Amino acid sequence: MLEMFVQSSVARPLLLAAIFCIVALSASLILFGFNRRYAVRTQLRDLAGDLEIAPTSRRLRSREVEGAWARLAAAVEAAGLNLADTNSERLTQKLRAAGFNSPSAPRIYTLVRLVLIFAVPLGYVMLSYSGGQPPSFLRLYVIGSLLAVLGLLLPGLYVQARADRRKEAIINGFPDCLDLLLVCVESGLGLEAAMDRVGREMVISQPAVAQLLSITVLQLRAGASREEAFRKLASASAVDEIQSFTTLLIQSDRLGSSISSTLRVYAAEMREKRRMRAEEKAHRLPVLISIPLVVCMLPVMIGTLMLPAVVMVVRQVFPLMLGR
Repeated sequence: MLEMFVQSSVARPLLLAAIFCIVALSASLILFGFNRRYAVRTQLRDLAGDLEIAPTSRRLRSREVEGAWARLAAAVEAAGLNLADTNSERLTQKLRAAGFNSPSAPRIYTLVRLVLIFAVPLGYVMLSYSGGQPPSFLRLYVIGSLLAVLGLLLPGLYVQARADRRKEAIINGFPDCLDLLLVCVESGLGLEAAMDRVGREMVISQPAVAQLLSITVLQLRAGASREEAFRKLASASAVDEIQSFTTLLIQSDRLGSSISSTLRVYAAEMREKRRMRAEEKAHRLPVLISIPLVVCMLPVMIGTLMLPAVVMVVRQVFPLMLGR
């Protein structure tokens, strides 16, 4: 019976197809199981890498780049060009507000501005002469001067934009930081240990807030008093909310009041401010939407409504006025 089934021209292809389907299904199930385990392991490895390896590697790369720029600035100063700014204290505060905490940041900033003054016009001149017909001297002079001014202003605009983004990130992430600090303090941790714990937990979600907390913890461990460390925190953040928070902590420390009560009240206030900012942005949406509505849609609607009347006037009224 089996030999007849095998030798049959109809049954044999069906048998081979069934065997092939069974083997393919079994192999697919086995591969699916291995792929699922590999995907889970990959996700766990990526998560561990994000928590430990990635921040360290980013810090190392940023330090290498920063060290290269610092060495270049030192070489330029050694050649006889002074990169010190006349108002170095204000420039240092501006760069710290943007997240540049290196002591050599003001010199690097001055060097970048100096390089861009000459690099941007030189690039335009090279592109102009690479074409078929070179421009006139007057055009080169005017456009080169404008590009030199642009190169002088670009670093300041970049630093200001980065400072604004950093300030916004700190303001948005600080209420969550206060909630975590409140939980840690109420669970029995001291303020220093709570700030250390929250700073390590918020490395991925809010790196700017985590950096501020970590610097404050390191200053406290180095022997600085709480008042000095908190004042440096307020100065480094350049955010009104954190300055008010540090003032409350200093007063609570002086008066001996409960830190958890202070954190609870201020956390509720910060959450309320964040909700009010969200409502303010929501109320601004109709005004912002009306701008493209008026610019783009209103002329089209007016043209659609007025075009038939214009056509009728051209066809009927103008001939009557001309006596035709």
